[in-house]
Amino acid sequence: MLSKAKVRPGGWLYYFRGVMVGDGQRAAGTPLRVAQDEAGVPPGVWKGRGLAAVGLAAGDVVTERQAELLLGEGRHPDADRIERERMEAGDDPAEARRVTVLGRPIEHNQSPETDKAKERTPRLAIDLTFRAPSTAQIAWALGDEETRLVLELCQDVARDKTLAWLEESVAEIRWGSGGKHRKPVKDGLIVAVFRHYESRAGKPLLHDHAVVSIRARRPDGKGTWGNLSTDSMLEHIVAADTLYTLTFMEEVSARFGWAWEPREVTPGKRPVMEIAGIDQRLIGWQSTRRQQIADALPILVAEYEEAQGHPPGEHAAYALNRQAADQTRPPKRKVARSLSELRARWRKSAIGKVGACVVYRLIERARAAAAAWALVRPVVDVALAAVDITAVVYVMRGAFRHRHLLAEARRHLTRTLRGRPHEPGLDELIVQAAIDGYTRPIGRMMTADLRALYPRDTEDQAVVRPLTRARAKSPYERARLAAGALTARVHAVRRSRRLNSRSLPHAVAPVGPLPRSRLDRSEARAARAAKRVGPALDTDVATVEETQRVIQTMAAKIQDGIRERTAARGSRSQPAPTTPRQPHRTQQPGAQPAPGRSTPTTGGAA
Repeated sequence: MLSKAKVRPGGWLYYFRGVMVGDGQRAAGTPLRVAQDEAGVPPGVWKGRGLAAVGLAAGDVVTERQAELLLGEGRHPDADRIERERMEAGDDPAEARRVTVLGRPIEHNQSPETDKAKERTPRLAIDLTFRAPSTAQIAWALGDEETRLVLELCQDVARDKTLAWLEESVAEIRWGSGGKHRKPVKDGLIVAVFRHYESRAGKPLLHDHAVVSIRARRPDGKGTWGNLSTDSMLEHIVAADTLYTLTFMEEVSARFGWAWEPREVTPGKRPVMEIAGIDQRLIGWQSTRRQQIADALPILVAEYEEAQGHPPGEHAAYALNRQAADQTRPPKRKVARSLSELRARWRKSAIGKVGACVVYRLIERARAAAAAWALVRPVVDVALAAVDITAVVYVMRGAFRHRHLLAEARRHLTRTLRGRPHEPGLDELIVQAAIDGYTRPIGRMMTADLRALYPRDTEDQAVVRPLTRARAKSPYERARLAAGALTARVHAVRRSRRLNSRSLPHAVAPVGPLPRSRLDRSEARAARAAKRVGPALDTDVATVEETQRVIQTMAAKIQDGIRERTAARGSRSQPAPTTPRQPHRTQQPGAQPAPGRSTPTTGGAA
């Protein structure tokens, strides 16, 4: 999970006193490194390709003065030395300080020239918090030392890959009136990463605070500095979140061989992916904050309904959930403990909650569940994935952008692969297939092309349209129903074409070598036979249906001929009827004889 927060002038004090020391309470006058040792957390480190521009390297320890200058004042992290050297060279203090400022000084935003309240409190950094899934937290806290170290490595890889994607594909610098000029940053981002081990509730919570400075160099060749477009960064947080989850799952599965499965946390909402085999009781033990919020939420909802006269909508429900989280938020811990002490305390607490057998067989059960999932070989079908993500995003948003499709494509890969590796760029390939085949532009955004997404067949119209309008269900439930109906239609089309020995051209990305099944061998034989006969024309669903109607008509004529010949043989051996003979009626195929009448099968009467 990836969340965000904005750092403004004065806000960095909160990070110095709490975030940098493991969300604890740093005593006044205590040096940062000493406070980190007492809190049992590692020191912060610098990340990003933009470090070379300020004389730093990836992996360097974040000092308190460096963070104060860059994240608190928007100045060079080595500003003290630069300022001192400039004054020794004859510059006045004001000019020497101005040289150390990266971009516009924050004092400008507090001047009377600034009219907008937003500019009076400019953003200096963005705090991106990376949290591993709940079951990974449990395995990290209760597993052995090797498991802990490997899971922390998985966290490092997933976090760094996500930051690299933001750096290469999202980050852009803006300048001019209203930020009308925007281009990719020249060097990259400057990020300070701080690792924490514990939640405020005292439960295991492996997470990293990646504080991204908004200062970056412009690509003008002059070495000038400016501000990142924070709006662009924040708009892509969901896509970054799905990339982090996808990468973390792949890293865990590659190193441990564990499998992943979806778990519904809130009915009607997106399920979350968890490690298969982890006891559900341990998830309840670790996620105490969720239960606290769930207990406080009904009271807030009742107050909202009484005041407004109607239940809360989607946005109001989200605001009430945040309010419940703030009300139940426990204070920061005051007693510092090392990680080894925390792990011993967590193990004792978990044993008291669910029993020693569940705790000590945690890894064994994850391996057993993975052995069952190892028999499944997932395949990513690009054509079906494009239909799926377009239907989901259209039903949930109506109008959307590239980033919305990209986030949904990564969710599709997460559900389909469940930790198996995927080819680089497969998510973008799915998005491009969706844009090319099932969308149309509307202004600066796009929406689903209903003529391509929803076919004009009567059956599909009757199935798909009501699903997208089932207002009693949540948006996600309606989206999944619509995507499922459209996916079923694609399968039906392919099945019809396969019956005529013709396969539908579509891109499929297999994951690893797949065993050759009977269907594979039969299709291979059909392909070889088709080559011997010669090239055949492509057959669509309309052609198949027309062929079926012709066959049914021919079968009806054959049945009519059989009945006529049988009736003729019976009439030659029977006496003349005493009643006027009724004109012969051709019986429709599949129709039953009239009650009381039967077709004679012998020549004589009883």
